Amino acid sequence: MYYRDHAPPHFHAEYAEFEITVEIESGVVTGKFPRRALNLVMEWYSLHKAELAADWALAQRKQPLKTIDPLE
Repeated sequence: MYYRDHAPPHFHAEYAEFEITVEIESGVVTGKFPRRALNLVMEWYSLHKAELAADWALAQRKQPLKTIDPLE
């Protein structure tokens, strides 16, 4: 997530040479990822959707983001 990012609210994920963006509200994915990596990102997203939305709101106000736990 970047402070100067554009709407709609989303986050970025990178894996090797691959990069995706995931819309926080809808879960729509843009870009390409290996299937297994995508499944892990989407599992993490589903567990932390509310935290991601809260961090997006903080980023828009240029306030420090809260750390979101990784997938275990």
